[in-house]
Amino acid sequence: MSGPDRVQMHFNFDFSTGQILWTLTFAALLVLLVVLLGRDRVRRFPWFTTLMVLMALDRLAGRLLSHRIAPVVSDWIFLTLADLSAIIALLVVVEIARRAFAGADRKMWTVGTLALLAVGGVVLALWGRWPPFNAIVAASKLSALPLMNLFRQKANLLADVLIVQLGLLVVLFGRYFKAGWHSHTLQLAIGLAMASLSRLAIYGALQSPAMQTFHSQDEYKRAVDLMHSLDNANSIIFIVVLVWWIICLWIDEPGAESRDQGTGIREQETGASS
Repeated sequence: MSGPDRVQMHFNFDFSTGQILWTLTFAALLVLLVVLLGRDRVRRFPWFTTLMVLMALDRLAGRLLSHRIAPVVSDWIFLTLADLSAIIALLVVVEIARRAFAGADRKMWTVGTLALLAVGGVVLALWGRWPPFNAIVAASKLSALPLMNLFRQKANLLADVLIVQLGLLVVLFGRYFKAGWHSHTLQLAIGLAMASLSRLAIYGALQSPAMQTFHSQDEYKRAVDLMHSLDNANSIIFIVVLVWWIICLWIDEPGAESRDQGTGIREQETGASS
């Protein structure tokens, strides 16, 4: 057809990049939780599952409550979730380490733990700004929110540094213990380390002088655009990590079926003897 009989079709997509990435991330988190529950992985990785639940809850609350409640109430809700997630992330480090290095003697555990904490402590002390102690005390007298925000930042930084170190150790030495190349423990450690490296790279970029001091409106605008781009890149990497976990956790570990059968036989023998 031509002229006035021609029909023009226009497809208008009113979704921003951030909205698309939010939707994909939330959907991937839900699928991962279904896999964790449906494939009975929660029993082995309860803290990891809890962390994924908190991440999904934080994203859902951000979408439902943003600009709908008072800012102070919103700050309390999201900082509480963030602080709780940071604590759980540290427990995930312990969970993965215990799974990966089960059977290691106490001396090796002590040396490895102290080494990881020493590196994490140095990074925590030297990387990023710490507000003066008097300012923290003065702010905490008016509201606990500044202290909660500081705890969120530093606990997440410590967790990311520990996870990256642990991921490297699991890749190098896990096969000598309980984290072979096809084990769920190794696969979770790799994904956690990838996500933490992404966050640390963004944190380092935000700490650079170019992102801290602005001499013109154009510099400020470029910095804001860069922050959005880095945030989108971090979201894409996390989506890839979530897909990796979904695939890996859906597949049983080598020998899992025989172990389950052996466990069932032992349970039947125990029931018969009783």
